[in-house]
Amino acid sequence: MLMAMLALSLFPFLTPAAAPQTVAVQVWKDPNCGCCKDWIAHLEKSGFRVNAVDQGNGAARARLGMPQKFGSCHTALIQGYVIEGHVPATDIQRLLKEKPQALGLAVPGMPIGSPGMDGVAYGGRRDAYKVLLVGKDGAAQVFGSYP
Repeated sequence: MLMAMLALSLFPFLTPAAAPQTVAVQVWKDPNCGCCKDWIAHLEKSGFRVNAVDQGNGAARARLGMPQKFGSCHTALIQGYVIEGHVPATDIQRLLKEKPQALGLAVPGMPIGSPGMDGVAYGGRRDAYKVLLVGKDGAAQVFGSYP
C-alpha cells in the first residue's frame, strides 16, 4: 500500500483527479427515434456525457439559429456550438479543439453509414456524406468528408 501511495505521489498523472473531464452535450430529439438513440450511444462511447430532451428538435434548432436547410432528426448544443444531425464524434472533438468562429457543425438529412445510421438494419451500406461547418451567418463550408 505504501508503494502504491508513493507511486501516485511521484506520478500525479495516474491519479483519478487527472482523468480527462467528460464534455456535456444537450440533445433535443424525438422520443421514438432509434437513430437518435444510436447517435447518442456513439457520443457516449467517445466520452461525451449526454442529456437528451425527448420533445423533438425543431424549436431547439430554430432557437439556436441553425438554418432549416441543414436540418436533421436531432440537434445538440456543446460548449456553445450547435451540432445538427449525425455528426461523427471525431469531428465534434476536432471542432472543440480548433474552436473556429462558427455556429457549429451539420450533417443535413440522415445519410446511411453516418453514426447512428450505421446499424445492422442498413446491411453495411454506406453513403457518401459531408460534415459542414456552419457560420454564424448561415454560410457553410466542408469540415469533413466521408466516402
